[in-house]
Amino acid sequence: CYCSDITCTMPVGGTFSPDQRIVYEGVLEAQRAVFGMLRPGTSWTACHLAAEREVLRSLKKLGVVVGDLDEAQGAALGGVFLPCGLGHFIGIDTHDVGGYLPAYPERSTRAGLRKLRTARVLAPGMCLTVEPGCYFIDALLDRALKDPAHAKFLDASRVAAFRGFGGVRLEDVIVVTAGGFENFTTCPRTVAEVEAVTAGGAWPPAVDAAPDLKRRWARFEGGGLVDVVVPAGA
Repeated sequence: CYCSDITCTMPVGGTFSPDQRIVYEGVLEAQRAVFGMLRPGTSWTACHLAAEREVLRSLKKLGVVVGDLDEAQGAALGGVFLPCGLGHFIGIDTHDVGGYLPAYPERSTRAGLRKLRTARVLAPGMCLTVEPGCYFIDALLDRALKDPAHAKFLDASRVAAFRGFGGVRLEDVIVVTAGGFENFTTCPRTVAEVEAVTAGGAWPPAVDAAPDLKRRWARFEGGGLVDVVVPAGA
């Protein structure tokens, strides 16, 4: 028996507010950035940094982050909003072993990266979660606003507007293949998919609106999962 670990984020009212949508789509773009890199030979640390960059980009769109994104990321500002690692090995255990071993990259001390459960280079057969997020955590926001290295990249009034917002996380389970990856998580992911399902829409959908997510479509049938074909949208 193998484990799974999935996170979805849905708006309580059924539809996303403008600000909620920007945060949500920023996290989805972070997932997409990682998916575009998933192949043997890719550093998991590089995947985390790519996700972090998309989260910062969405925060700049919101007006929470100001200034140059390269400089902000270089100052480890991403660790304020994505303090946990990108994901973890998964298999017999939900948080499976093998992240840090002799002769493999050591754990970083940088904010955000130090929470990564592995810094290894991807290889075929590795099964991991890809779970970027964007979180508004008071303790981390307070610390960042008091730190000149971070405060110069933050608009304090916009930060205040997002206190109590909580956060967004999207978590999929993937396996690295010789040519890329396969995604075992078939949850609603685009804004349109989430809003349609919360309104009572059917799932799986008639058309795959996001084929780049490489979801392996299935449905429950006869007490188990059966693969199905969901054609890609135009």
